[in-house]
Amino acid sequence: MAFPEKEDTPALLLMVAGAKGAVASTVAVAAAVLKSEPYQGLGGLTTAEKFPFLGGLDRIKMGGWDISTEVLPDAVKRHGVLPSSLWEPHAVDLTGLTIRPAPSAGDALEHQVEAIRADIRAFQAEHPDAEPVMVNLLPANCDLDKSRRFETLDQLLTTRGTTPPDLAYGIAAVLAGIPVVNYTPNTIELDAVCEEAQKRCVPLAGRDGKSGQTYFKVVLASAFKARSMTVDGWYSLNILGNADGKNLMDPDRACGKMKNKTQLLNDILGYTVGGRYGESAHKVHIDYYPPRGDAKEAWDVIDFSGLFGLPMSLRLNLQGRDSILAAPMVIDLARWVAALKMAGMGGTIPELGFFFKKPVGPNPPLTFQDQLTALHRLERQIIEKRSVSPSSPA
Repeated sequence: MAFPEKEDTPALLLMVAGAKGAVASTVAVAAAVLKSEPYQGLGGLTTAEKFPFLGGLDRIKMGGWDISTEVLPDAVKRHGVLPSSLWEPHAVDLTGLTIRPAPSAGDALEHQVEAIRADIRAFQAEHPDAEPVMVNLLPANCDLDKSRRFETLDQLLTTRGTTPPDLAYGIAAVLAGIPVVNYTPNTIELDAVCEEAQKRCVPLAGRDGKSGQTYFKVVLASAFKARSMTVDGWYSLNILGNADGKNLMDPDRACGKMKNKTQLLNDILGYTVGGRYGESAHKVHIDYYPPRGDAKEAWDVIDFSGLFGLPMSLRLNLQGRDSILAAPMVIDLARWVAALKMAGMGGTIPELGFFFKKPVGPNPPLTFQDQLTALHRLERQIIEKRSVSPSSPA
């Protein structure tokens, strides 16, 4: 693989909300490793050979925000995702990353946005050669009150009361003209925010990254649909021992993720699983199990029927690594939205539904086949728009 000349292409700057979390710290190590070994991070990365105008994988920079005061290497060690032999040689680089204190969640939303915008300007001054992307990796949080309507962004900013911290990062980035990746199940894509992103031509990609069990659920559900087989029931269990697993034991914090995991199946199949029983037979459970740490385990039991309605079943056991599955997706998504921005394309990007449980935007592709088709089409659109843009390099 040949990377473009560095002077002809920008670096990629990931500004991460929740920069010391398990996924974010894994991304930071990956970026550090890629500086000297750009081939090491190709496992799970789908954009390595896309968008050459973005530059090589060795030019990924990172900064961000976190409530923790520990240095980043200590966070990497605490999460236990990576062996020390992988990250310790890069401890100096990791310590040197700028991680700013997160704004107080008790501050008014407009004050949080102002503080984050000031930090964004500082990050841009520190990395003037980079294309910035805002990445939301904050923990799952209580969902917004959907009964509250905000006609304009100004109305939203001046609202009183507690709002999820994610919202301030999303708004600050949109106002600064910076693409947003919302990898979390938390809602930041309110109508007022999406309209502002469209008006400013800022790409907005989300919501709720699907890295493991749900990814394979989409693949299998699409396969059942393609064969006209009826899914009568689907039981899913996750056991996860990291901070994300513990956080999701709070029903209020887990509600968004659980809803996304559950609704997705009916959307793909076009009917309610278990409808013949008069109630849903799609069950999703998440259990915090400390011994597993970041090495999540997922069990799926699928009951389906074929000719004459005769019953059959499928068992699937996934033993994955939560942050190892997610980190390449974060880098992929950052590269996608940076490419979209450089091609002059903005607003919500439903074509990136391949990466999300609950894709945001009109008519997102649902089946695995349709999601891949949408990605290929989007890539062609980016290339075509870049080729005719007067600002594109010769």
